[in-house]
Amino acid sequence: MTIVELLEKAVTEKASDVFIVAGLPASCRSNGVIIREYEEKLMPPQTQALVEEIYHLAGDRDMTKLLKEGDDDFSFAVKGLSRFRVSAYKQRGTLSAVVRIITFELPSPEKLGILPQITGFSRLSKGLVLVTGPAGSGKSTTLACIVDAINQNMEKHIITLEDPIEFLHSHQKSIVSQREISVDTESYVTALRASLRQSPDVILLGEMRDYETIGVAMTAAETGHLILSTLHTIGAANTIDRIIDVFPANQQRQICVQLSMVLQAVVSQQLVPAVDGSVVPAFEIMTVTPAIRNMIRENKVPQIDGIVYSANREDMISLDASLLNLYKQGKITAETAVSYATNPEMLKKKL
Repeated sequence: MTIVELLEKAVTEKASDVFIVAGLPASCRSNGVIIREYEEKLMPPQTQALVEEIYHLAGDRDMTKLLKEGDDDFSFAVKGLSRFRVSAYKQRGTLSAVVRIITFELPSPEKLGILPQITGFSRLSKGLVLVTGPAGSGKSTTLACIVDAINQNMEKHIITLEDPIEFLHSHQKSIVSQREISVDTESYVTALRASLRQSPDVILLGEMRDYETIGVAMTAAETGHLILSTLHTIGAANTIDRIIDVFPANQQRQICVQLSMVLQAVVSQQLVPAVDGSVVPAFEIMTVTPAIRNMIRENKVPQIDGIVYSANREDMISLDASLLNLYKQGKITAETAVSYATNPEMLKKKL
């Protein structure tokens, strides 16, 4: 078994990830379930050979970082097959890797179940739009759909800063500059500061990791740019709290005021098991209204959940309302809806 054979098999089976770990057969994750592709367990020399093949496919990438630090993230493409995002690492002294499969074609929002009001955020001209959720919940895919909507319909300069690049955007009506952290630039902060001198209209920031990056992103949003980014939080109120808490106590008052002015929307998403064995996204959408701006400014963030939960608008949907819709459409079971709900008792009554 070569790495190309393994990747071809994974792409054919529409898997999302491939696992190469010593002591286990080569495995794939498909619709959230891990499947062992072969009977034979991989031994350390075999995992090392497979990881070396991956580095060879990635343009004979230097393995020094992996061997010295124990971790390395990068992406590569196999012509006619797909793009792949790799996290190579050491595990009990052996080389291992998890390979995420990324299709060449940009996903269709309708097919994926991404709501039109989310791609509608592409029409915003400035401010901060955050897509949040746990790891592997499809945040990058949702952002790629928003960027694609801008690219197809508007004449803008879009700069994406990613680690690593996932979806490739060809220039359509817009100009798209895609930069990979540690390949094209040193860090998110360095790239973000530089991008403000590159006449951008839209900046996609792969992840807001620390207060320095968040601070520069908010300043960029204040100066009339549209900033799209992600956080590993669930729910709008948690997301706002996380941003405020990243800063030292003496700066939090000022951050509340700044955030209340620049934040435009928070989309929280989770992938839930569907009736047909696949997964479907459930969303919470919070569009910032004057009332919510006031709450952020006054640091009354916990009250935001109540507004989202009781809202009856297309651009303000609670996670429970999204689960209820999926249940009514026959996509998920009542049990699944209740198990993912933020207020299970209330949702049971509605079901």
